[in-house]
Amino acid sequence: MNHLALPSFSPNGHLHGVIEIPAGTNTKFEYNKQLLQFQADIREGEGRRIDFMSYPLNYGFIPSTRMDRGRGGDGDPMDVLLLAEHIPTGTVVEVQPIGLLLLEDLGELDHKVLAIPIDPAKRIIRATNWVEFQRDYSAIRHILELFFLYYDGLGTMKIMGWADEKAALQEVKKWQLVE
Repeated sequence: MNHLALPSFSPNGHLHGVIEIPAGTNTKFEYNKQLLQFQADIREGEGRRIDFMSYPLNYGFIPSTRMDRGRGGDGDPMDVLLLAEHIPTGTVVEVQPIGLLLLEDLGELDHKVLAIPIDPAKRIIRATNWVEFQRDYSAIRHILELFFLYYDGLGTMKIMGWADEKAALQEVKKWQLVE
């Protein structure tokens, strides 16, 4: 199966998220576009392990999107940050955006959709939109900012700000490939 070519939205109209890195791991997995499989990211000839705390949430991408370099993006599919318990690599999940983390990675846009699972049984927080998230879980926002500022070495990432769930969906549509 080509996870990159899956539709961005399910038949129910919900956003799809493909999990690359489960919550609680330090191994950085990526989807290999040529081999169409999930592999440990390679850096300096070895599988890459984040020399920092474990990923605090599930990390993946939204299929059928690409943050085009010609428009300032990083050339990869749009990232999704899923607030849920550990979800295995390769799992496709219907998600609901609740925010958008605006990042710049070495001068390239690297925005990330913050989401919760559509299935309430898989959620770890009660917030279902940006206002509730800000009001009830602002500490998570700060943890995520610190994680992304430091996980790949200070000075790599720059926090540009946050936006709400409507901006997250607009951003997905901006980078969506023709389906």
